[in-house]
Parts: sequence; C-alpha cells; structure tokens
Amino acid sequence: MSTDYTPTVQGTGVRATIQRFGGHLAGMIMPNIGAFIAWGLITALFIPTGWLPNETLAALNGPMVKVLIPVLIGYTGGRMVHGQRGAVVGAVATMGVVVGAEVPMFLGAMIIGPLAAYLIKLVDGFTQDRTKAGFEMLVDNFTAGIVGGAMAILGVLGIGPVIETVTRAAGEAVAWLVGNNLLPLASVLIEPAKVLFLNNAINHGVLSPLGVAEAAEHGKSILFMLESNPGPGLGLLLAFLFFGPRALRPSTPAAMIIHFFGGIHEIYFPYVLMKPRLILAVIAGGAAGVFTFIITGAGLVAPPSPGSVFAYFAVTPRGGWFASAAGIVIATAVSFAVAAVLLGFGRGEKDMDTDATTDAATIPPSTSPDMDADATAVTRTDPNPNPDADPDATAATRTGADATVATRTTPGADAKDPEEAVPGTVPATSPASKEA
Repeated sequence: MSTDYTPTVQGTGVRATIQRFGGHLAGMIMPNIGAFIAWGLITALFIPTGWLPNETLAALNGPMVKVLIPVLIGYTGGRMVHGQRGAVVGAVATMGVVVGAEVPMFLGAMIIGPLAAYLIKLVDGFTQDRTKAGFEMLVDNFTAGIVGGAMAILGVLGIGPVIETVTRAAGEAVAWLVGNNLLPLASVLIEPAKVLFLNNAINHGVLSPLGVAEAAEHGKSILFMLESNPGPGLGLLLAFLFFGPRALRPSTPAAMIIHFFGGIHEIYFPYVLMKPRLILAVIAGGAAGVFTFIITGAGLVAPPSPGSVFAYFAVTPRGGWFASAAGIVIATAVSFAVAAVLLGFGRGEKDMDTDATTDAATIPPSTSPDMDADATAVTRTDPNPNPDADPDATAATRTGADATVATRTTPGADAKDPEEAVPGTVPATSPASKEA
C-alpha cells in the first residue's frame, strides 16, 4: 500500500516494516491536514482563552475534534484499503469508536477504518463470482451496510473502550513519573503518546489537574509545561524544512506557523508517523526542555491553551519569561539537531538527485575519448538482418582494436549464397563445400 504522501518502502526487515506501518498511518492523516488546520484555527481564535473568544463559534471545536476528524481519518484509511466501498464502510465503523469513548478517537479511527475496509474486501471477493446477474447493486449495498453496521457496534462495545483504556494507562504512567521526580523521563512516554493523538488526554486528563493543585499551593507549576512545550515540534519541522523529503518541504512553513503560533501540535504528528525513527528527536527535545525548566525554576500559573508560544507567555508569572523562553529554545535546538542527524542532513535526497542525473546523462563507453584502445574489449550483438535465420546465431564479437575478428555462425541450409552473408563477415561455409 502506497500513497502520494509516502514513498514506497523497500525491504522486509524490521526497519522497513516499521517505516511501512508509519507510512500507512501518515497516509491516513496527511490528506486530512486541511481539516486539522481548520479545526486549529477555529480553536486558536474562538475558545475562551483564544485570540477572539466567541462562545457561538467555539461550539465548533468539540464536534470537529471528536467526530469530524476521526470520521475523515477512518474514511481515508478505508479508501486506502478498498477504494470507495472501503471508505464508506470505514467511515461508518469509525462512528462506533467515536460514540464508544469520551476522548478523541484518532487512534481508534486509524485501527477500525482500515480493518472494516479489509473485511468488506474479503466479503466482496467471496460474493463477486457468486452473485447472479442483475443483483450486483443489491448485494453490494447490503454487504457494505451489514459490515459497516457490525463494525460500528464492535467499535462501541469493544475497540472504543479498549483505546480509552490505553489512553488512561498512558496517563497513569506519566503520573507515576511525576510522582517519582523523574520529569525529564516523562518525555519518553509523553512524546510517543502525543504522536498517537493522546496529547489532550495526557495534558488535560492528568497533567493539568495535578498542575492546578500544585499552582494553588506554590503559585506556579512545571506540570503545565511538560506536554504543551512547542519546542520539540518546531525543531522537528525545521529539520524537515532543510533536510526532509523535497516533496514535503513546501508544507513545513505553514505547519510551523500553525504549530508554534497557533498552538496546534497535531500538525506535526504526521511528519513523525511518516518516519517513525524521528520520535527519538521529539523525545530528546522534550527531555531537554523539561530539564531546562527544572534548572531555571520555570512554571506556569495555568495550562497554556492552546500550547502556542503566545499562550505560554500569557500564563507565565512575572519574572519567569526567560525560564520559559529558555526551555522552548533548548527543546527546539535539541529536537532539530537530532532530527537532522536521523534525516542524514538531506544526503538521501541529494543521492537520489545525483542518481537520477547520472542515469539521464550516461555516456556509452565506446564514445569516450579517453578510452585505451589496446586495453578495451568491446562486445556487440548485431541484429540479424535475415529474419529466417536463427536469432541465436547472429552474435558478432569484436575483441580489441588491433585484433578484430568477426565471427558468424550460420546454419548451412541458410547460407546458400555468399552474397546473403552479412557484410564484413566470413561465410560459415567455404567455397569448396558449396561446390560439393
């Protein structure tokens, strides 16, 4: 399975398998980036802590993030597996996980959409040769409806609650790290969970309640800064801008603006899913940022919502702007450096360009002016001018410039007249044998 957004992965090793899996996930997200941006703009502008608070327009936020985007992801995933029929079934099935969980079901949509499409693909393969003529539309519609409805029920009763349980487990793991004073290591769990679209659950479900309690006691809390730091994502996007695949570089400036100034971190998640090894870059950047916050005594008085640089400074207590800025800058620098190394500083892209140029401008060896005539052997296979002759008997071999010998092997029955022989060759039969 390949898409316009992910290159085809070669090989069968563990690395290739992970890259292929990440490519499938990215293929479900990248076509829907427009929906993410629309939701991000509405969120950044109209929520109570946004730039233009508006209660009426802010009502779009919940349905878009909980229903619209998951359904689009499930639709796209189903289309990747089984075309339009898979897309419809995947969208119907995704409604099951949307209803079956309280948290946004991006991850659930990535699972149930392709799964439902694969099932309808199997059903179509079974019914295709067994359906009587004239009943194709009836059978196709009912099979799609039955599979889609059954998967939606499974989503409500099974997959949705399972994904929600996974979300809660990830949040509890982060709470354990916080309780044991291992905050920098929290990035090992926070950043991968963010990429799987569990960021809101971790931030608002675990870190924000703990941070509110701490801020009420001490006036500020570092817990508000663990998940919401825009530095790791900004560093990753900068690395993609300079060293990423050339087809994606034009999309990164807009993504950086939405992420850093708009606070919509989901915009950079597909870039990590496309190349899963880059999760190490955001983990390193996040850990470096948290460590910087610790040594500078940083903290916020409330959760930055959304997690933009403006929101960060808006909830920074007086005198704490340097500590907040330092953590963002350090996280950006570390994430950029690690991502640049993992991307090979763009060498892979340069090698691809060089190979393409070399293939397009290949010079035949026989035309090279620097060729040593005495040390070069040229082997040519000349086309057979006689279509009735044996194709295997038309090989003419030339070796060296000073010792040119042309040999032609021709069946005796075809060489009746010496004039029919190829010019410049020795007839396979001698005159004496012809007269005999």
